Amino acid sequence: MDAKSMYDVVVIGGGSAGLTAALYLARARYRVVVVEKEKFGGQITITEEVVNYPGVAKTSGRALAETMRVQAESFGAEFLLAEVTKLDMAGDVKTVRTSRGDLRAFGVLLATGAHPRRVGFPGEEKFQGRGVAYCATCDGEFFTGKDVFVVGGGFAAAEESVFLTKYARRVTILMRGDDFTCAFAAAEPARAHPKITILRNTEVVEVGGESALSYLRYRNNKTGEVGEHRASAGDTFGVFVLAGYEPATALLEGVAEVDRAGYAVVDAHQQTTAAGLYAAGDVCAKSLRQVVTATGEGALAATELERYVAALQGKTGIVPERPAGVVGAGAATGAVAASAVAAGGSSANAGAGTDAPAGAGPEAGAGGSGSAGVAGASGPAAAGPAAFRYLDPAMRPQLDTVFGRMASSLALELHLDDRPISAELRGWMEELATCTDKLSVTVASQEAPSGAPAADLAAPCVRVLRADGSDTGLAFHGVPGGHEFTSFILGLYNAAGPGQPLDDETRERIAAVAPAHLDVLVSLSCTNCPDVVVAAQRIAADNPGVSTHVYDIAHFPQFKDRYQVMSVPCLVVNEGEKIAFGKKGLPQVLDLLLG
Repeated sequence: MDAKSMYDVVVIGGGSAGLTAALYLARARYRVVVVEKEKFGGQITITEEVVNYPGVAKTSGRALAETMRVQAESFGAEFLLAEVTKLDMAGDVKTVRTSRGDLRAFGVLLATGAHPRRVGFPGEEKFQGRGVAYCATCDGEFFTGKDVFVVGGGFAAAEESVFLTKYARRVTILMRGDDFTCAFAAAEPARAHPKITILRNTEVVEVGGESALSYLRYRNNKTGEVGEHRASAGDTFGVFVLAGYEPATALLEGVAEVDRAGYAVVDAHQQTTAAGLYAAGDVCAKSLRQVVTATGEGALAATELERYVAALQGKTGIVPERPAGVVGAGAATGAVAASAVAAGGSSANAGAGTDAPAGAGPEAGAGGSGSAGVAGASGPAAAGPAAFRYLDPAMRPQLDTVFGRMASSLALELHLDDRPISAELRGWMEELATCTDKLSVTVASQEAPSGAPAADLAAPCVRVLRADGSDTGLAFHGVPGGHEFTSFILGLYNAAGPGQPLDDETRERIAAVAPAHLDVLVSLSCTNCPDVVVAAQRIAADNPGVSTHVYDIAHFPQFKDRYQVMSVPCLVVNEGEKIAFGKKGLPQVLDLLLG
């Protein structure tokens, strides 16, 4: 076994537990790679305010997670955006199979966390995106001035209910038990808030309506009494399901033991029932699910893995070689992922780093940050004659890497109106074009160009054209900032070529998609939106019969009414022929288009 192609440990999952373990292992001079399929940072990134993490008086979940990532990266931890598909734990050297190739290591840490749990009441699935939601941060603004119901009684329900009072007329919590299941202090803001009503021992019976929610029925599980909420004529309301999480333990099937609820069973050292396989964080069976317990378990698992790996190094004589040089810490605001371009991952939430993990193929790379920064620059750019006004100067090295790999030039055609957002879009695009000679910017006349209906170019809009003026099929309406900055850059790379690597089966599926126009409705604060955007843009970049237009719904509210949108991301196919809500990667979007 070649030491250059080996890792000491593969960490699966880039949340608090995984990042902590990577930090400890890298600092101890072990070679470690963190594999993440969505966004580095995990569930903590959707928490607006963290006030109970020791030593940190107050911060956002996103900032805390980014600090962890930068710390791990500064000690030499590597990052890869990919999906792990299978674990082979036989022998001294384990194999982790991913969508970007196989990784081999002595030890594996499963830190895949958990995802929001569906309750299963009638109408829940039908009205997802049209009244039923799972993320207050992403979708709270859609219910401004409306009544909102929160289903759940844990920490998430307590915290998110308070957050929703910023938008909602009234928030009602429906909890199955007598009281909140989280710590008293954590729930006290919800108990004391004048806009929050708490209905204890209450379960949802049904939600329903026509195109949006118009009624909710609920029942007291002690008295049997049934209550109902009906929206007034022409109005609607929201139901946020915040009833806990389901562990992401599918990889353990046939490999290691899980409990009745599906959580990984571990011993006092975080080891599962499979030799060399450890688990940490919310994927484990435990009584308290907090970022502080996740980091503690990550640290414990890492120190146990150090002993395990050291023994196998001595037994086999193989000592994995760390990459030459240590990747420096990235900007805390987040960076464009040259690595995401290399790795070909579907997520747009990747960050700094260019060292390629061995064993994942020649196009594999490192990824990082959980957000693409939007911060304006106060200092000079890393290169170039002028200071950045719109872009973070720390992004420049990553942008240079991406643009340097583009096979052809592109033209950014701007369609503007009199709103300030148009001036901002122009500033962003002109500044971006100063980074490379492969991008040019033109301002189109008010008339729509041939082959592009005016309705499809609602201003402000940037339309991506090839050097010969032909349409790539990609356009963004609004300013591609926030979580959509990286997805916009990946769209440029995929349109210019060579694009993120794809397997032959995926390319064949893209080619099989019938001519279609896709509209993706997003919010720049949504962490679930970039996956859909990157997938839809990739299909358009590779299939000349498909076009993808992305809309920041904050500037195009007409879509809310046209398609009854109350959640993002929303994918609209052929002006309403098909409408789908929620996070989807390339395989899921292709399933929708080919189904």
